Amino acid sequence: MMEKKHLFDDPANVKRLLRAIYVICAVLVGLDLLFLRHGMHEWESMIGFYAIYGFVGCSALVLVAREMRKFLMRDEEYYDDD
Repeated sequence: MMEKKHLFDDPANVKRLLRAIYVICAVLVGLDLLFLRHGMHEWESMIGFYAIYGFVGCSALVLVAREMRKFLMRDEEYYDDD
């Protein structure tokens, strides 16, 4: 029986997706130059601040979750019937 081929099994499709993401990111950073923001702090007006803030925040969440997993994770047989 032949395995079903998925969209991202083809490396060309992965390259296209990455290029599209890079273009979208570049357009969004470019648009960031066009809009004047009135932030509460001076560093909020830095170009790409919200992108950097979001990346750092998500990275911190992943790192904290990896550490929390060590003491929250249950054994594999935790829910098995005895």
